[in-house]
Amino acid sequence: MAKVVDGLLYTQSHEWVKVEGEYAYVGLTDFNQHELGNIVFIDLPEVGEDVSQGDEFGAVESSKATSDLLSPLSGKVEEVNSKLSEKPALINSAPFDSWIIKVKLTDKTQLEKLLDSKAYEALLKK
Repeated sequence: MAKVVDGLLYTQSHEWVKVEGEYAYVGLTDFNQHELGNIVFIDLPEVGEDVSQGDEFGAVESSKATSDLLSPLSGKVEEVNSKLSEKPALINSAPFDSWIIKVKLTDKTQLEKLLDSKAYEALLKK
């Protein structure tokens, strides 16, 4: 079974969220990277761009498919993980260390819509 990390939040579209104060880091789950296969390209948003919960903020291309990246939360992109531009396969080798964007949150109540690790594990078992 795919690895799930306690203390993170998850989406039904298989993104993980790590909250630190008013900021959130967003990445792809272990399940997601397994499903995609070898990741060869990632389309990152611009710093300063606004993202909205549930909306596309970029895309990831793999040997199997191209997949939209959906924002788990609304906010402003504070930082992008530029290492992924050069080595997108970092997501395959270390999905929970390879965050994609750092977002300054605009509505912390949206966190309540995300899944905790137990709920995400239950989703994966379906």
